[in-house]
Amino acid sequence: MNATFPPPLAAIAAAPTVESIETMLVDLPTIRPHKLSVATMTGQTLMIVRICCSDGIVGIGEGTTIGGLAYGGESPESMKLAIDRYFSAVMIGQDASRVQALMARIGKMIKDNRFAKSAVETALLDAQGKRLGVPVSELMGGRRRDRLPVAWTLASGDTGRDIDEAEKMLSLRRHSIFKLKIGLRSVREDVAHVAAIKRAIGDHGTVRVDVNMAWTETDARLGIAALAGAGCELVEQPVQSAAALGRLVRRFPIALMADESIQGPESAFEMARNNSADVFAVKVEQNGGAFNAQRVAAIADAAGVELYGGTMLEGAVGTIISAQVFSTFANLQWGTELFGPLLLTEEILETPLDYSDFSLLVPSGPGLGIMLEEDKLAHFTRDGSLTVTRAAD
Repeated sequence: MNATFPPPLAAIAAAPTVESIETMLVDLPTIRPHKLSVATMTGQTLMIVRICCSDGIVGIGEGTTIGGLAYGGESPESMKLAIDRYFSAVMIGQDASRVQALMARIGKMIKDNRFAKSAVETALLDAQGKRLGVPVSELMGGRRRDRLPVAWTLASGDTGRDIDEAEKMLSLRRHSIFKLKIGLRSVREDVAHVAAIKRAIGDHGTVRVDVNMAWTETDARLGIAALAGAGCELVEQPVQSAAALGRLVRRFPIALMADESIQGPESAFEMARNNSADVFAVKVEQNGGAFNAQRVAAIADAAGVELYGGTMLEGAVGTIISAQVFSTFANLQWGTELFGPLLLTEEILETPLDYSDFSLLVPSGPGLGIMLEEDKLAHFTRDGSLTVTRAAD
């Protein structure tokens, strides 16, 4: 045995450290208005973070929300401010190769800020994967699948337009699972909208709905029963409270899925313990990062709760950290919703993502396996938003 334990000080000193952190806000237009019960989006803002390490490796991460602050307590602007002012002070000079140890340090010194933590963790994982020459999925136990089924969200608010959009996606072989955003109109109007789309696509595609917490429990009892009759297979977060969702679950012949109620392993444990949902929507950002998303999946598996890979309508970077994580799940019964980049009019990757055969190909290159198109990124970066923080700053 030639190994020395503990390792010599020289080896410790050689560990790559965080040298600087760069953040920027990137404003991208969408292909159409995206109507949810909480907001109508006509564009998406990405908070891009780069972590530059002493060994020359650069990792990228992304923080994105739905409708600014309409969805939750963080926005791209607040993430950028938190990283510039608080995260950088905790991270610079620290070992960049021990990702979980550094995230634990951040967790002790910075409370909440799950979306910002996810962005930083993504960048650290990207850098470590590049350092070792392996995809992020291999840092997280190894992938079980190379392609992920992807649902398309129909959210124009117009029934005829949504039908045309669904038929186009089917003909392109891009999507055969359709999730409808409802909750802005009356329950009866929403059910009629869903039923018309399901009749139009027939057996060529499946239909699900996301209410984004817009219904009362009384509305939900009426709406879920009617949606079951219309051929809908799943209802996502129809009510706001976990308790109300628990009272509704298993009363209907279609699955009920928790989304906004899942905000990290602790909430997932409580939901599982109380039998509050048939399915968990796992969102990497909403759970505070890739490792927490894996913990949520493990809790669901242990409790017999099925899984769905959710989205915050991220751009390419946020979508691919999600894909890398979801590829490692033992079970992914309801597929994913990783269509965010397809909602944007502009491509910011050197090589676009592969959406084909009703699925997304998980990149196999080192780290996230993607590279940003720098000229396009610079063009859409908000004026004055680029910040670089170093040890001397």
